[in-house]
Amino acid sequence: MWDILSFNTFITKYVLVFFYYFFALAVPLAFFLIKDKFFKKYPSLKKRSWIILLMLFLMYELFLRMFFEMLIGYFDMHDYLHTISKNLLS
Repeated sequence: MWDILSFNTFITKYVLVFFYYFFALAVPLAFFLIKDKFFKKYPSLKKRSWIILLMLFLMYELFLRMFFEMLIGYFDMHDYLHTISKNLLS
């Protein structure tokens, strides 16, 4: 418990996983809920939009996954280096 309070151990990894799943589910759901307003504003896009939107969705999910993996990897690296330094000092 003292490691968390003194910021020697980050809780960031768990928070990042939560936010990854939140954004991975919330953004497509939000678009699904507002898509009718979008297509009313741009009716010419309705015919070809599903392929474009599918590609954008897949690129969004891929970018989101890579971004959060990079952040989680950084904080994992910090934890590993902290463990190694504690073992060297003892």
